[in-house]
Amino acid sequence: MNKPENMEERLWDYIDGLSSEQERSFIAKLIEENLEWRRKYHELMDVHLLMQQNIELDEPSMRFTQNVMDAVAGEQITPAAKTYIKKSVIRGIAAFFLVSLAALLVYTFANVDWNAFSKSAPIVQLPEVNIGKYMNSTLFNSIAIITTVLALALVDMTIRKKQKRNREMTDH
Repeated sequence: MNKPENMEERLWDYIDGLSSEQERSFIAKLIEENLEWRRKYHELMDVHLLMQQNIELDEPSMRFTQNVMDAVAGEQITPAAKTYIKKSVIRGIAAFFLVSLAALLVYTFANVDWNAFSKSAPIVQLPEVNIGKYMNSTLFNSIAIITTVLALALVDMTIRKKQKRNREMTDH
């Protein structure tokens, strides 16, 4: 019955006036006689009085939002990855993989038994393919037109990106 959470709950009900008359008289008696109940009652009463006071909360100034937005606008935008990734590190990693690949190829060719490839090996004959049969002028012209359109689209995209980047640079 004297558990701290139960005691605190009952004292809050007593302070707020939610207890029954019998409960109120019992708690009043406990407050008078029990030192622990009295201390907790005074502590909760102080909190209750603080909550009852009309404490005016601090409010930000009218221009607070605008000040924050101005501060954010003044911050430097994180640079693109190409500006903070060190090219020397990337080149070092690429060189490591190229040297590893070259070493693997040298090791492989050094350990190949070249005598196994003698003239006694079976010769594989591939069928002849007549490209002229498939490559007529209509197909060639179609491929040329599609390639030209794709190349022009790629050039257009590149020019538009440069123009957009230039506009962004002049706006800031």
